[in-house]
Amino acid sequence: MTRILGIDPGSRITGYGIIEETSRGSNKYIASGSIRVKADAFPERLKQIFDGVTEVIALYQPTEMAIEQVFMHKNADSALKLGQARGAAICASMVAGLPVSEYAARQVKQALVGKGSADKPQVQHMVKILLCIQGELQMDASDALGISLCHSHYQQTAQRLKQNSL
Repeated sequence: MTRILGIDPGSRITGYGIIEETSRGSNKYIASGSIRVKADAFPERLKQIFDGVTEVIALYQPTEMAIEQVFMHKNADSALKLGQARGAAICASMVAGLPVSEYAARQVKQALVGKGSADKPQVQHMVKILLCIQGELQMDASDALGISLCHSHYQQTAQRLKQNSL
């Protein structure tokens, strides 16, 4: 079975969400949370992100990783820091031997809500419905689970297209 680690990167808070594809083609919630970076020095923050993602991988044993792509903010410095946080998470995944897929925020929203301009509460609502999650769900964890679900959706669609072309 495929176990997918979704990462919502951030230089202070990096969300993670793990789902498992079932044999019936649906998805099962495994875990979610966030890696909260405490260091002030940026290189130390990147190390903490790397170490945190490495720990999540060791604990939950995903077989694939999906991560959100960087989009250009109004502030170039913020986009650069976000890109570096992504790089730390991607490096942790590559060291563990996991394949990495990247998705734009609009792709994630489209896959979950059906609208690429959906807002965060709409995405969070759909994540909770699709994974049968009751109660509170942190926004960073919800975004990461959304990335995992988007990856699962794209992979299942590609598999169906491949089967239909045979």
